[in-house]
Amino acid sequence: MLSRISAWRRFVITACLSLLVVGSFMVVTPPAALAASAVTIDSPATGGKLTWPKMVLTGTYTGLYDIKLSINGESQVSVTMEDADSDDAGTWRYELDTRDYNGVVRLRASGSDVQTRYSVWSSPMELKADSSRGAAPHVVIVSPQEGTSLSGTVPVTVAAYGDMPVVSVQVRVNGGSWQYAIRHGKQFIYSWNTKGLGDVTSSIEAKATDAKGRTGYSATIYATVGRGTHEQVTVKPQDRAMWIWEPEAYRLLLNPGSRTVLDAFAKDTATFGSDPVTTLYLAVGPMADMDILADDPGKLRSFIAWAHSRGYQVYACISGGTTPPYMGAYAIYHDKAVREMERVLNYNLASSRNERFDGVNADIEPYISPDFKDQYPSLQLQYLDMLQKMIDRRNASGLNLPFGPAIPKWFDSSAQAQSITWNGSTKWLSQHVQDMSDYISIMDYRDTADGSAGIIAGAQGEIDYADAIGKPHSVVIGVETLDIANSGDPETITFREEGRTVMEAELDKVYAVYNNRASFGGIAMHHYDSLRFLPSHWGPGSVTWQPPADTEAPSIVRGLPKAEATDYQKVELSYGMAGDNTDIDRYLIYRGTTPWFTPGPDQVAGESRSLTFRDIGLLPDTVYYYKVAARDVQGNIGPASLPAIVKTKTTNLKPMVLQGMSIVMKGSAASVTMQVVDKNTGQPLANALVEGRFQYAGGKYTGGRTDANGRITLTSETIPSGGQVGFEPRRVTFPGYYWAQAYDEPHTASLYPLQ
Repeated sequence: MLSRISAWRRFVITACLSLLVVGSFMVVTPPAALAASAVTIDSPATGGKLTWPKMVLTGTYTGLYDIKLSINGESQVSVTMEDADSDDAGTWRYELDTRDYNGVVRLRASGSDVQTRYSVWSSPMELKADSSRGAAPHVVIVSPQEGTSLSGTVPVTVAAYGDMPVVSVQVRVNGGSWQYAIRHGKQFIYSWNTKGLGDVTSSIEAKATDAKGRTGYSATIYATVGRGTHEQVTVKPQDRAMWIWEPEAYRLLLNPGSRTVLDAFAKDTATFGSDPVTTLYLAVGPMADMDILADDPGKLRSFIAWAHSRGYQVYACISGGTTPPYMGAYAIYHDKAVREMERVLNYNLASSRNERFDGVNADIEPYISPDFKDQYPSLQLQYLDMLQKMIDRRNASGLNLPFGPAIPKWFDSSAQAQSITWNGSTKWLSQHVQDMSDYISIMDYRDTADGSAGIIAGAQGEIDYADAIGKPHSVVIGVETLDIANSGDPETITFREEGRTVMEAELDKVYAVYNNRASFGGIAMHHYDSLRFLPSHWGPGSVTWQPPADTEAPSIVRGLPKAEATDYQKVELSYGMAGDNTDIDRYLIYRGTTPWFTPGPDQVAGESRSLTFRDIGLLPDTVYYYKVAARDVQGNIGPASLPAIVKTKTTNLKPMVLQGMSIVMKGSAASVTMQVVDKNTGQPLANALVEGRFQYAGGKYTGGRTDANGRITLTSETIPSGGQVGFEPRRVTFPGYYWAQAYDEPHTASLYPLQ
């Protein structure tokens, strides 16, 4: 089905109502937790062995929801939770496929606190896997050594060993083709001819494959031919910079039409009276089944060459090489963080100058871990060590590639950032970071420039210190536009509610104060996807950015969507990317109960900016069919895919739904009313917990208990006169029930424009 929707109209999330208001009211807050929040991993016991090929992990939780399990810093998965009496305490379980693990497997569970919505973590656990089943060969480049001047034919010596015989070793230089090394006793040698290379530094990598087909990789060696490469690291102004995360980055890389939209947006200074974007922090981590740096660096070269031709700087935005990203700060995962840095360096060494990254932006946020506070200053020191190791790799390569981490505004004011003694010097954490880094991007997230908590004050310490140590253009001030109300952070950290007009006015104040400071490097905005749909304000007469005109619909998504039911009410969906002559905005997920259903507004289960979607609030023991279509930034909708089929699992819990949700103004605040009922009988459920958040010009997260008729009324913060406001339910609990939110009435799940 092909259809077109006006792009300036935004759409709503499932069970979300909105309203334009013409004109405070008491806010009902979620009830206090009955006990301190906690999560544990109980079985197996720490130090135990993983059984092959699968093993069930179990634990308990109190005062938490949305429990997840982190595995080896490589993945984070949702678990199955059991809480029949809906008191936010119970047990969880997860069946782990153990076939691909070897050696020590590190686990940690986490959940969202019912009061704060911040993460609470379990103690770490280590288990042992049978390394004979899953261990890839260990690979080390023995010679040449870094820093040694090389010439002529150089023997590259590799040691490779494992539980199974190593059948082949290959070496590559500067990202070229893999070449076989010859076995010499217990080692392997590849003869590298350096004649005619001149004075350069080259990257050398090795890989080994064993008799079972498992492949292990070495760390990179940066080999000095002649005098090597010694480029001067130069930090240029980055005003304005903009973060671009993987969902948008991969479209820019794989769908060239997306670049016309980016270019139009970045260069538009008229719509909001803004400055142009000149620097792109482009995320280059893996997405779905693709790792662009490893699988198709040619696409990166094409994009960066295009960006340079249009006047942009492109910085590689990397994390700690772990999931979640901040795990890279732990010493046990430093090799992963260093590898992320090496991947960017090796890409640059393998590329021509106009195809190279102009810098690196490292987004690794160790303070998300409870250890940042609970084990102060251990994780702080590990984080500094990690940054130094990443910078050392850049230095070994000899490349001019400015390196800078994204840091919070409070690294020079928080108790967890003070008096950090590292390398014999005691300073604020921010000062250690600034000493070693070429620049920093401060996550100076506030929605006002002035005041003691404003943007200007938040950057003052870093600006002053950078001036003192003589680092020009080294402090980039970041601002937020993302909708963060579902997190535990206050709405005051983002311009989402205020809109673009207010943001530009506040940034003008920042420029007025810092433009003449030598260390000021510019403003960075977070992030591309939220920015381009942020209106001037939420209400009548608002202005939104207009993408280039387009009437051509996107293509069908590649391949057949895949659906997996993870429990009685949740389905995980994945699908391929669609193409478009401009840019994809979102993927529409259609849900039906027959394979021949016709996709349309009434069948939209949700929308996603990435290539995955989680559908929740379904019915147990029910067969569902899913089709996916892409919608571009002008609202053109492409053809729907063939259906994916899935059946949900069984539960003894009964489904409940929200019905009759409506929103009105009471004074200067919005008031939303809804009813919780048994889905099958319509019986009202008294004392059910309902939580949710207001949207658009509002951002307050609130909640409470239903009355005897199953009804509840919740009130927003003060809404600006004429502002648009909406409400999205986030959590509903009641003993013996689960929230079948896919069946809420009224059901605005169509995610189509507000009328």
